[in-house]
Amino acid sequence: MAGTNSERELLAEGPVIILVEPQLGENIGMVARAMANFGLWELRLVNPRDGWPSEKARSAASKADHVIDATQVYETLEAAIADLNFVYATTARERDGFKPVRSPVVAASTLRAKFSGGERTGILFGRERWGLTNEEVALADEIVTFPVNPAFASLNIAQAVLLMSYEWMKSGMEDLAETRFTASEQRPATKDHLIGLFEQVEEALDARGYFRPEGKKPRMIENLRAVLSRRAFTEQEISVLRGVFATFDRYSRNNPKGSVKSRSGDEDGDGDA
Repeated sequence: MAGTNSERELLAEGPVIILVEPQLGENIGMVARAMANFGLWELRLVNPRDGWPSEKARSAASKADHVIDATQVYETLEAAIADLNFVYATTARERDGFKPVRSPVVAASTLRAKFSGGERTGILFGRERWGLTNEEVALADEIVTFPVNPAFASLNIAQAVLLMSYEWMKSGMEDLAETRFTASEQRPATKDHLIGLFEQVEEALDARGYFRPEGKKPRMIENLRAVLSRRAFTEQEISVLRGVFATFDRYSRNNPKGSVKSRSGDEDGDGDA
């Protein structure tokens, strides 16, 4: 799969993800994939409708086999969270005000602190169609809710897990601007490179009759150079441009714009090479 690399460190830590009565194996698989993307690995299922294991889940997980293989199934939610110290319940609906309600950013930060302190934590996600019951939410310590469109607040279960997994990953980054890979370093072009580009383009255009009428040639060259020098090119970019300009073929040197041949035989603009 694109983006996978078996030679790099596989992150596998963090809070347990608990799905309460998930229905489709495909959704479970997409949850596993989302978890693996951001370093989570421990998935627990409470009474999955279509049973477990599930080949549909494994297929949808797109090689997140370490999550699928470690998945555990429980008959009750109480049993699924029995060994955890702290649990969040995810919901988009307003509930009675007995539980603190946190944003994903705050929730992830709290989970990270508790994880670092040696506590076992988890996040509850409800059924695809109607989420968690009030009784199930009551088993959690706090609620986490997402800043979504209030008129369209329902999230696919895999999307909800992806959002929390992403926030979990971010909570462990020292620099939020950090990226996993960077563009290869390129040397800035010198003015000599740029002037070489100017000369190549101008000579090729001149040979093909571009600078017409003749009296406007200095101004046209000035405008062309202004366009080509608007940004700081690298040596590689200059090389690419020169390669492109070397393939000019609308008008050849033997058939420049304005010639008898180009007027009579090249009205469609194809030209000869």
